[in-house]
Amino acid sequence: MAGFITVLGFGILISILGIINMTGNISSLHWYHRQRVTEENRKPFGKLVGLGTLIIGLAMIVFGILFLIFEHTKLEVLAIIGVVELIASITIGMIVSFYAMKKYNGGIF
Repeated sequence: MAGFITVLGFGILISILGIINMTGNISSLHWYHRQRVTEENRKPFGKLVGLGTLIIGLAMIVFGILFLIFEHTKLEVLAIIGVVELIASITIGMIVSFYAMKKYNGGIF
């Protein structure tokens, strides 16, 4: 049960950060990214990075719910689906975020 609450809590927190970034508020990002993105590109940059972050956060929420159901039912297929969903979503979310960094920053570092 504690694992469910932890994963769900992190998923909600990351989703909220993604939504905040999507509004154009990129203050939660590393100073390097804030300095290198022009004022006119802050909104589209924030939307893409926020979308990637939101994808990861929602994936964690779904994984947490599947984890809770798995704990009660012991259906191993739920654990497998949850892990595959989490890995795929984290990969997609990172690709979207890295694309935004490359496009608007010239690189991820």
